[in-house]
Amino acid sequence: MVSDVHGNARDLARAGEGADALICLGDLVLFLDYADHSRGIFPDLFGVENADRLVELRTARRFEEARELGRRLWSGVDGDRAAVIEKAVRKQYGEMFPAFPTPTYATYGNVDMPQLWREFAGPGTTVLDGERVEIGGRVFGFVGGGLRTAMRTPYEISDEEYAAKIEAVGEVDVLCTHIPPEVPELVYDTVARRFERGSRALLDAIHRTRPRYSLFGHVHQPLARRMRIGATECVNVGHFAGSGKPWALEW
Repeated sequence: MVSDVHGNARDLARAGEGADALICLGDLVLFLDYADHSRGIFPDLFGVENADRLVELRTARRFEEARELGRRLWSGVDGDRAAVIEKAVRKQYGEMFPAFPTPTYATYGNVDMPQLWREFAGPGTTVLDGERVEIGGRVFGFVGGGLRTAMRTPYEISDEEYAAKIEAVGEVDVLCTHIPPEVPELVYDTVARRFERGSRALLDAIHRTRPRYSLFGHVHQPLARRMRIGATECVNVGHFAGSGKPWALEW
């Protein structure tokens, strides 16, 4: 199982070795690597110096200044911004999706562009969002995307829409989401020094439906990587872009 792949196609191609299936919890796109500011769509377009500045502003939570920097830089780009970004994302997806083994079950992260996934996903990749599937005799539920933030990443939705998808999944053995439940220890990033957005609806569903596992990613360096909530083992499966190592779920 992997999450937050962020352009790591090389290790993704080996992630499913020895497993019955690979599960991906999203964030295939690399817009900007906070560990290496030379990697990603943003530095490719605007250079490392501007990437350094953007990371500095976002880390300091100076989001309006970060948006102003972005507006200034994009004003100097020929062509429609959305079209430029989509072209870059298409290039990354063209490298990432062929690396998925068969079978792969995947849902979207908050930096992904869902409208492109079905175009790139091969026959061995099943894309799920607000849906259930049986894998190895167990029922898995998938909910993709993130909640709205000041970062304004591509696939952020309202709390109400997210809660509806959690409700649609219902009772499952394994609840797979991109973002964690809203628990301080699970949503705090110790390197970025900020609380990411977790889902209260997901936390409520864990209390109510008691899945055996709640699996997620999104927070790259969490204060706690796993925690038991009642009968449910909650696990951040890891920042795959950084580690290159999948997390194994064994029954």
